[in-house]
Amino acid sequence: MVDALAFLHDLGARALVVYAVLLGLWGTYSYFRHNQVSGSFRSSYLIMAGLVAAQGLFGAILFAAGNRPGELLHVVYGIFAVLFLPGAYVYAHAGPKRREAITLAAAAWIVLVAYLRGIGTGG
Repeated sequence: MVDALAFLHDLGARALVVYAVLLGLWGTYSYFRHNQVSGSFRSSYLIMAGLVAAQGLFGAILFAAGNRPGELLHVVYGIFAVLFLPGAYVYAHAGPKRREAITLAAAAWIVLVAYLRGIGTGG
């Protein structure tokens, strides 16, 4: 069971890297085209936030089962991603529509760095 969960946690991390790159590109394109983000983009962003929460749950279960990451900083990156994505969404959604595009795109790029650092410290 723990091996399967560890595999899913690893696979999910790599999938989230690709997902964040695609959302970052999509949001950046929308911003430079002077477009508002679409409902599809918002939905995709919220799906990423949900997947990150599931990823964090898998990680917490693995941690509780004794399967510790290579560095505890790995946990900090995970907590950051889980809290940052919804926070950025709330901030962006409350402001002008054009700001929403750049804020959510920037959030995708920022969280991408956290994902990559998390993969690097997971060992």
